[in-house]
Amino acid sequence: MKRAAEQRTQTIEEYHNYIDGKWIASRSGSQFDDINPADTSDVVGRFPASSAADAEAAVLAASLAFNDWKKTSISARAKVLNRAADYLENHVDQFAEELTREEGKALNLSKDEILRSAQTLRFYAVEGQSFTGETFPNDDSDMVVYSQREPLGVVTVITPWNFPVSIPARKIAPALIAGNTVVFKPSSDAPLSGYRLMEAFVAAGIPKGVLNFITGSAAEVGPAITEPAVIRAVSFTGSTAAGEKIHRSVAFTTRTQMELGGKNPLIVMEDADLDKAVDLTIKGGLSLSGQACTGTSRVLAMKQVKEEFTAKLVAKVKSLKIGCGLVAGMDIGPLATARQLETVLRYVEIGKREATLLCGGERLTGPAYDRGYYLSPAIFTDVTQDMRIAREEIFGPVIAIIEVTSYADAITKANDSEYGLSAAIATRNPRYMHDFARDIESGTVKINRTTTGNLINAPFGGLKRSSTSTFRESGRTGLEFYTQIKTVYRGC
Repeated sequence: MKRAAEQRTQTIEEYHNYIDGKWIASRSGSQFDDINPADTSDVVGRFPASSAADAEAAVLAASLAFNDWKKTSISARAKVLNRAADYLENHVDQFAEELTREEGKALNLSKDEILRSAQTLRFYAVEGQSFTGETFPNDDSDMVVYSQREPLGVVTVITPWNFPVSIPARKIAPALIAGNTVVFKPSSDAPLSGYRLMEAFVAAGIPKGVLNFITGSAAEVGPAITEPAVIRAVSFTGSTAAGEKIHRSVAFTTRTQMELGGKNPLIVMEDADLDKAVDLTIKGGLSLSGQACTGTSRVLAMKQVKEEFTAKLVAKVKSLKIGCGLVAGMDIGPLATARQLETVLRYVEIGKREATLLCGGERLTGPAYDRGYYLSPAIFTDVTQDMRIAREEIFGPVIAIIEVTSYADAITKANDSEYGLSAAIATRNPRYMHDFARDIESGTVKINRTTTGNLINAPFGGLKRSSTSTFRESGRTGLEFYTQIKTVYRGC
């Protein structure tokens, strides 16, 4: 009864879009609720279910602001990024708790994400000031030939719910420091974290129209912020199907940067430290409830060690603590949405028909779980290459163990995928390490490291259907997507 009373008296905070320097409601007046996946009775906030007209207003505001922002000094742009980083750091405890409430990940991971995002803003505040063109030698003493980099114009940033601050930060920061204006649409499943990032830029003094924030369904607002010719670039992270749809729909003059799905393998060689390999599997595949595009979903274990490795993995998985991310000591939180839970449960049933389920795959029940989207991690063995659980992205705590008989067999099976985002190997053999970096078809290559995680100062992106493979994110390379080159021939 007490819980029911708390539900009835809960005050739900309402949030707004940020368009042309103003916090405003959707023109339609429609809203949607942001729900805590650990406790669905907890409404984290209420957000605008924006219309195409709202999206068009955001694009127009960004377009009108471009010329002035383009001419703003690079040091002034850098100050905005640094002040926004200050704001994130000063509010890290609050924002991390909100992130955990709306997405489900452990609180320590949420804090790391907020601080990492601040670090990303600071990185681009520095790197953007030295990202320049070149001077070219020539035989005419009365002529100077050089290239200069310029911003594109209006760019659209569309981001997912699993890293709702760090992914937007690594897209928005290089766009702004290069002189572009931005329309930012976060996932409707984690809009508050994106709102807080927008709030940080507002507190930092971002001029009106330079960065615009809009929430709502992709079906309603997506075409209005991706298809107009005034949009010069679209940076999207999400499913391969959604990314391919956007890529096909944009104008001929619009660049796209698509970071999409993965089916990431970890190869466990016969000489591997099996305890370490188990830790890599769990950290890479389960620590975010399997909800990372770079998460480990396939383990290709050598025949000689497969049985021992599998026994160690199952024992460790069964000992993991599952619960609300706000509670200290929890290893795995809930799935982020009801839709994602349904998807994973469906794949578990598919896996049961295809392979052997060793543990997990059950929706958890009881007082600690009934209000949330909790699932015990599923480990399958006797998995073969033709099975759906070996080929399709599940995006949940499901790991498929595939037996391999040699390094060559492991590489062949690892590469037998439409995806090529991240891949790892566990081995002590320098020859395997060297060959793996050369042979694996993956944009990110890890040796005795988890498939997840990447540096903010190193390029990130996938191969095959994991990416458009045009422009990389992160690092200094991340600035290239947001700039165009002019070559200038100047005579006396």
